Amino acid sequence: MEPTVDIVVASANPKKIEELRRLLPHWVNLVGRPHEVPDIEETAPTLEGNAYIKAVEIANFVKGWALADDTGLCVDALDGAPGVFSARYGGPDSSDAENRQLLLKNLEGAISRTARFRTVVALVHAKGEMHHLVGECEGTITEAERGEQGFGYDCVFIPNDGDGRTFAEMSAAEKDAISHRGRAMAQLPELLSRIFGLPTA
Repeated sequence: MEPTVDIVVASANPKKIEELRRLLPHWVNLVGRPHEVPDIEETAPTLEGNAYIKAVEIANFVKGWALADDTGLCVDALDGAPGVFSARYGGPDSSDAENRQLLLKNLEGAISRTARFRTVVALVHAKGEMHHLVGECEGTITEAERGEQGFGYDCVFIPNDGDGRTFAEMSAAEKDAISHRGRAMAQLPELLSRIFGLPTA
């Protein structure tokens, strides 16, 4: 069967788009974010809100289906920070490395280093239909960066469901099997199947 449903993803990152394609049914034609779409400000106080802001903006622009996600790292010793500000923890234009350095600095001397990643995936149609899925992964924050894979906070996060390695020390397949984003995305084929009445694979 040829792809029959077009869904525009709010990301322009080709690696993320390729990862999503691997996880979705074969009848979904996933399209990258159009270049003409202006930058979308994430102004909501929650991950759900920001995922919906991005998905609604894209859906209205393309007059069809759009998919967006937002992810936060919530550290218990920091009262849930960086949370919704994870991507800009060190400031509006901070790099991943700067965000990690600030996180480790703020956790110096902390007795508890427990944390969780949370991803919200929003699927929206321009006519107003809206759905969202949530994936979480519990773990702990390391005292120093470990590993070369992944991005963001992967090299300072050890998932509880793993074997003591950080996400950045795992292969992409190993990470996807237990990660917050992997768990959220794993629910998407069933949701799409219900919406469109087509198979999950």
